[in-house]
Amino acid sequence: MLTPAQKRRVLSRAGPVLRAIAQDERSQVRNRELAIERLVEQLREALKVERRRVPTKPSPAARERRLEGKRRRSQAKRLRRPPDEG
Repeated sequence: MLTPAQKRRVLSRAGPVLRAIAQDERSQVRNRELAIERLVEQLREALKVERRRVPTKPSPAARERRLEGKRRRSQAKRLRRPPDEG
């Protein structure tokens, strides 16, 4: 049985109606078993609690590498320009 919190989670994530259709096999009994398995899987997915993403920051060294690469690209593009007529 589901707790009230679990019911709310299923309703919010999967909606009020869960539907599983199976027409894979010729046997009605086997199709029913497949449909039940699919329903159980949908419930499992709806009840799964996603882990919170922990935001990360680039390290100072990584930040400096990125800026150094930008400086290099900027310099290379600057060298392609025609000389100033100043």
